[in-house]
Amino acid sequence: MSRTTSTHLRPIAALRAIRALIRDREDTRQAFLLMDALRGKTSVRQLARFRTTEVGRAVLAERRRLFDRLADRGALSALPPGTLGRAYYDFMATENLSAEGLAAVSNLDQLPPGEDMTLFRERTREMHDLLHIVGGYGRDPLGEACVGAFTFAQTGLKGFGVIAFFGAMRIARAFPGHRVRRTVFEAYRRGRRAGWLIGADWEKLLAQPLAEMRAQFNIKPSTYYEPALTAIRAARAPDAPAKLAA
Repeated sequence: MSRTTSTHLRPIAALRAIRALIRDREDTRQAFLLMDALRGKTSVRQLARFRTTEVGRAVLAERRRLFDRLADRGALSALPPGTLGRAYYDFMATENLSAEGLAAVSNLDQLPPGEDMTLFRERTREMHDLLHIVGGYGRDPLGEACVGAFTFAQTGLKGFGVIAFFGAMRIARAFPGHRVRRTVFEAYRRGRRAGWLIGADWEKLLAQPLAEMRAQFNIKPSTYYEPALTAIRAARAPDAPAKLAA
């Protein structure tokens, strides 16, 4: 059994990945290494639940890949403004990101191609930037910590919880008094209260108005994120790392 498919926790590997992420939060590969080191049996349990849903059974039977839809930038750009897919396209274009780029830095090529677990983990990987959209969080450090907390609530993957915790601590130390921890904890609560997005039919949802999709999955607006982000950017402590205010 490879490290990627092992259900054993690897705390030393996780610690190395955490240290690397603290040095460079843009090193996305380390985030995937952290996920794998702390994955345990979580993905096995989530896949079992996925198989009990109508969407999950269809995805696995059809060998459907969400990646194919998200990589079709022409189709996404043709969607009406206000839809989830168009919001995703605009977000990725603005941030100079792509579904292909995220796939390239992940280590899922170590998984057996075409198997249910591979398809499932690819699908959850592709959800990351979609969760930025549905959660209303940017790619700034606070936004990434919030997406980590939201995703931890949805998936139970410990690595996302670790990213959220260390991100919140780092930003709170650099910008005290700006409700950073409360903002990240709110993201966790929003994820807990939302419908199970892993089982969502994302392919259909891409053409749906974002507001309707959020209502369907009980994704309430964030109270703290925008005010906290505005305050942090206004403060921009001279000795704070530049990326924290990005």
